[in-house]
Amino acid sequence: RRPQPRRGEGLAAGRGRRGARRRLTAAATMKINIACPMTGQQKCIDIDDEKKLRLFYDKRMSQEVEGDELGSEFAGYVFRITGGNDKQGFPMKQGVLCNHRVRLLLSKGNSCYRIRRQGERKRKSVRGCIVGPDLAVLNLIVVKKGPEDVPELTDSQVPRRLGPKRANKIRKLFNLSKEDDVTKFVIRRKFKTKTGKDADKAPKIQRLITPQRIQHKRRLATLKKRAFEKQKAEAAEYAQLYQKRMAEAKAARRSEISKRRSSRRSSRRAAAEAQA
Repeated sequence: RRPQPRRGEGLAAGRGRRGARRRLTAAATMKINIACPMTGQQKCIDIDDEKKLRLFYDKRMSQEVEGDELGSEFAGYVFRITGGNDKQGFPMKQGVLCNHRVRLLLSKGNSCYRIRRQGERKRKSVRGCIVGPDLAVLNLIVVKKGPEDVPELTDSQVPRRLGPKRANKIRKLFNLSKEDDVTKFVIRRKFKTKTGKDADKAPKIQRLITPQRIQHKRRLATLKKRAFEKQKAEAAEYAQLYQKRMAEAKAARRSEISKRRSSRRSSRRAAAEAQA
């Protein structure tokens, strides 16, 4: 038989476990992943100071946070919270207003889920959008730049590997008008093949208005108009035939009723003559 603990020993043991758990939570480290869209650079820092982490607690995704308390190098910077992961790797989901993990039934179009079959739904675990101490990684982006540059974040410009692909975005990048030829302004990527030869690639321009595209849209509009007119003519023909059939049915019904009435009259006259 297991010996029973003395009075107060269980309480003290519980307090000890809670204290150890609290010390582990306080000593936890959170990774802050900061991205700068203006330069294309990204920097990851580890923070184990509870005072600095309190700046993000109880904040929601898409909220802006001032970076003065993170350190003197971030003075004047403003960051926006874009997401994060907890210690088990579950991602934060926008719109889930809690600071813990929940299980949601997700379908096509929901974040944190990709369907494998048409019409599939699945219940998955996601983290709420409110920042808490259980997060392992927190993602931020720079909304406002401070007076001083941060090394590996805002001190240099990372060239874009690929240029824009959509026609309107190419026009916006080079300030073109609708009359300019977009195909002459496509950014070509240069590289070396396996054999060591110099080569280049260019993306296929999307949403480009060409004479073939205009003719195709004109043909689709014509086919749609023809189908509408055909449906309208068939509906009118069906309505006319339906009225004809209804009229024929009414006439047949009237003739049947008149025949019944005439037969009844003749039978009554024959009965009256027989009695007389």
